[in-house]
Amino acid sequence: MIQAVDEWAATSDEEVVAQIGPSGLKPLHLKYQQFLTPDEFTAYMDQARAIIAHAGMGSILTALQLQKPIVILPRQAALNEHRNDHQLATAGRFRETRGIHVAMDETELLAVLQNLNTLSASDGVGPYASAALITTIRDFIEGRSV
Repeated sequence: MIQAVDEWAATSDEEVVAQIGPSGLKPLHLKYQQFLTPDEFTAYMDQARAIIAHAGMGSILTALQLQKPIVILPRQAALNEHRNDHQLATAGRFRETRGIHVAMDETELLAVLQNLNTLSASDGVGPYASAALITTIRDFIEGRSV
């Protein structure tokens, strides 16, 4: 993902900042750090016009809360990127959600990034579960659900 975004950044006027993890890759066309603190990560996301991430729930929820478009590229077990395909399931579940744009490989990622200006953002979500959800869970736990 980082290599594809770096290639796109070479042809874009966008300022791109990335957290690259323990990768040996040294991007040439974007600013990067191996790791960001949670506060730094959130600050960058808050300033961003759009977010590009793997299909982790933390990134997705933060993007939804900040009402930022997010492009997700799920990690895949078949490519030895993860231990299982839970991120594929996450991407499938959120594929039709406003503000979440799914790319299944680097080619799709680049195609989505070429249209960055047209990406929709979500209407936002709150930081806490709704009262209805809490009631439903409480009823289930206490044996009142059907």
